[in-house]
Amino acid sequence: MKELKTKITESAEYIKSKTSIIPEIGLILGSGLGSLAEEIEDKVIVKYENIPNFPVSTVEGHAGQLVIGSLEGKKVIAMQGRFHYYEGYSMQEVTFPVRVMKELGVKLLLVTNACGGMNPNLYPGALVFIEDHINFMGDNPLIGPNDEELGPRFPDMSTAYDKFLIDLGKKVGEKLQIKTEKGVYVAISGPNYLAAAELRMLRKLGGDAVGMSTVPEVIVARHAGLKVLGISCVTDMAIADGLEPLEHHMVVEVANKTRPKFTKLVKGILQEVTL
Repeated sequence: MKELKTKITESAEYIKSKTSIIPEIGLILGSGLGSLAEEIEDKVIVKYENIPNFPVSTVEGHAGQLVIGSLEGKKVIAMQGRFHYYEGYSMQEVTFPVRVMKELGVKLLLVTNACGGMNPNLYPGALVFIEDHINFMGDNPLIGPNDEELGPRFPDMSTAYDKFLIDLGKKVGEKLQIKTEKGVYVAISGPNYLAAAELRMLRKLGGDAVGMSTVPEVIVARHAGLKVLGISCVTDMAIADGLEPLEHHMVVEVANKTRPKFTKLVKGILQEVTL
C-alpha cells in the first residue's frame, strides 16, 4: 500500500504543478457527457497520458483528460473520460483518479454515466439519480491489503449515495423544469451488452438501470470519505422482452441529445450545493 500512496502523491504533485486551483468537487463524465467540461471557466487541461501513474482512456467518446477550473462558482476537477474494468485495467487502476482527487482536496464526487434502462417506467434520455447500487462486476477495488490512512478496512455502503444531495438534485430539477427519476444502478463488467435472460435476472434482483462503470469509483470514494452524487443518463431501454440489437454509437448519440438538459441540471446543482 505504500507504493499506492507514493503513486497517488506523484500524480497529485504533477497536477498541482499545472494549476494553483484546489478543487472541492470532482466530476466523472461518462459517454457523450464530457462536453460539460467545456463549460468550466479559467480551465487548465491535463492529458491523462502526461500524468504519472495514470491509465489512458481507450473508449470512443471519452476525451482522456482532466479539466480543472471554476464551474458555477465552485472549484472543480473533471474527468473527461473514465477508465473501465473491461479495458483490462485492474479495479485499483480504474479507481486511481478518485484517490488522486481526494489527495488534491476534493470533498464531493459527482459521477455520471450512460446506462440502459431496465425499469419500464424509464425512457431514453431520462436522467436518473442513483439511490443505491448492485455490484455485479465480480470484483471490488478494495480487495487486498488495506491502508487505514486511505480508509477503513470495512467501509459502510448503506448510504453510499448522499440522500441530501439526491433531494437537492430533485429540487433543482423541479426548479429548472427538468424531469428526473430515482433508481438502483447495477454495474456489470462488460464489454458485451447483456442477454435477455441476464436482464430479466437483474430486474428481478431490484435493478432499474444497468451499466459498466460508476460502482468501483463510488466504493473508493466512500472508502476515502467523499460524499457522492450519481446521475445516470438512460440511452436505451434494456428490457428483456423485445430486446433489440445495440451498438455503442447509438448510446453516444442519445447521450449527446440529452446533453443540454444534463448540463443544465448539473450546473444548477453546483449552484445550490454547499460543502
